[in-house]
Amino acid sequence: MSRRLHVFWFLLLAGAISLLAAARGQGPAPSAPPAFPPHWLPSRGAPAGLRYVGARVCASCHVFEASELRTPMGLASLRPAAAARLLPHAQFTLRLGAYTYRLARASRSSLRYSAAHVGHSAAVVPRWAFGLGYAGQTYLYRGPHRGWRESQVSYYRRIHALDLTIGHRLLPPPNPQAALGRAMSVDEARACFVCHTTGAVRAGKFVPQKAAPGVTCEQCHGPGSAHVAAMRAHLYTRPGIFNPGRLTPGRQSDFCGNCHRTLLMVMNMGVSGVLDVRFQPYRLSLSQCYNPADARISCLACHNPHQPRLRRLSGYDPKCLACHVRPGQSTTWQMPGKACPVAQRNCASCHMPRYALPGAHHRFFDHYIRVVRPGAPYPD
Repeated sequence: MSRRLHVFWFLLLAGAISLLAAARGQGPAPSAPPAFPPHWLPSRGAPAGLRYVGARVCASCHVFEASELRTPMGLASLRPAAAARLLPHAQFTLRLGAYTYRLARASRSSLRYSAAHVGHSAAVVPRWAFGLGYAGQTYLYRGPHRGWRESQVSYYRRIHALDLTIGHRLLPPPNPQAALGRAMSVDEARACFVCHTTGAVRAGKFVPQKAAPGVTCEQCHGPGSAHVAAMRAHLYTRPGIFNPGRLTPGRQSDFCGNCHRTLLMVMNMGVSGVLDVRFQPYRLSLSQCYNPADARISCLACHNPHQPRLRRLSGYDPKCLACHVRPGQSTTWQMPGKACPVAQRNCASCHMPRYALPGAHHRFFDHYIRVVRPGAPYPD
């Protein structure tokens, strides 16, 4: 067969394949998607060339995982319209120092936040509400020169009222505008958006105007455009998506710790005492049973990010018994944890006590798993 005939048959076959793909609505097979670096983190932004498709597109196939959108993580931030609907009353008022603060629903779709003192006042319309409100909710707004500012007061569910935002100091502000809140650096604002929204960092650039509310599918798995194209073309060996579930336990802790804080981050922050109780990956790494090579003591061993957190402490007992033997049994290489001599139920109630974070009006479970002695001070 001549070379020209070879070329003819090749082109004919290629044309037939293209027509068949078009008839199926698939189009040409996508090229290899941009690769995620093995140590990729959402804070670094996704590789260039990928687009966000939105959680609804993800949910069209991943029905079970889509329940994440209703979890506290999926609702880690809200637009003012959603936040306004959650406020049970039209207005909250707090006298703090010389100023009176008010947070009110300006309409069904907006909030009004103000500070007043001796006939002088300033008011803003928050752009974002960070936090679902299960523990608290803080408000971000645009200040002078378009910079981001964090509200001086926050809403706390336990007291059902406003109080000073965690991390703020009660200093006499020079005017009502300054009293509304503190200015945030670009890096600080970026860190807040990365941990409370989806898609605020794209190709390494901070673009908060493109952020979607809440930590949804693509914040942890990366933009889904290449994944959608690959699945439609049945290229299952090239999924074009990042899967944190396949990370080693140690890397998994670093991944989750990107927002929940790792040991190194806590050291760099200089935080100590009970203030670090909410930094779960750091606290977990202090546990005697922690092993960065053992998946039984990893973040995902106890928490499914696609599902709400278990409220019944007994629901976590099987996780503990994956390593600890029962009374009367001897430890083994695979089961190195001794049996608890006190109880075999509700393990977390004793070994992961809750501590109140000053000013937060909320108690956090300490992920430093240990034998807690009565009256023992909080361990760093």
